Amino acid sequence: MTTPPRPSRAHSFNAVAAQYAAHRPSYPPALFDTVEELTGRPLSGARVVDVGAGTGIATALLAGRGAHVVAVEPGDGMASQFRRTLPDVPLVRGNGNALPLADATADVITYAQSWHWTEPARSTPEAMRVLRPGGTLALWWNVPDPDVPWLAAQHERISGHCGATTGARGTADRLRALGTELDVDFTHSQVRWSRRVHLDAHLANLGSHSHFLVMARDDATAFLTEERAHLRKEFPDEMLEESYVVDLLTTRRPTT
Repeated sequence: MTTPPRPSRAHSFNAVAAQYAAHRPSYPPALFDTVEELTGRPLSGARVVDVGAGTGIATALLAGRGAHVVAVEPGDGMASQFRRTLPDVPLVRGNGNALPLADATADVITYAQSWHWTEPARSTPEAMRVLRPGGTLALWWNVPDPDVPWLAAQHERISGHCGATTGARGTADRLRALGTELDVDFTHSQVRWSRRVHLDAHLANLGSHSHFLVMARDDATAFLTEERAHLRKEFPDEMLEESYVVDLLTTRRPTT
């Protein structure tokens, strides 16, 4: 199967924004504890820009930690869902390649599950422009834990069907690319967590990923139906423990 162009995949979420908001995994408190440790300051009171905010999953958690958050989101459907979920959080339309924000105005810029939709050669200097000196850029991805056998097997089925690298291996590739292509010193941290969900919710989460959204509907439905059969054999009660590794990259804008 030919992988569709990245812009098509990036905008595919807009048609399923409610499904995305309802079924995508959140992030654990330990992730934000780690961000605070690496930034050297609490999120409470910090000026935070959440780029590629989507439906606001990370934005809500950042605001819950007391941060003053401005969200940046390019997609119409995602932005509409965001406004329904978080009507009191400022939202501006734009993307990480050309942030619609003034210089040196953010203490922290976050990309939750969204940096890979940017062009790092453009989004990196844009982040440094908007960060105040000493401010922190934090990028993270929820990755299904490759050490869990059933998740590793599912990853192989998805990768084989989609003809593309996904999940944990895709994140590993991004990490290597960031280390070799950008003149930025990133600190890499990992946070493990899990959530217990019903099989229906798990499949709805899978179905909200771009490689299924850009696939022919019949093809996506057939794969997810077959995946349901696989998982019912392993989990007869239809309750699954989804285990995740959050890959976190942080770097600071130089003070001079």
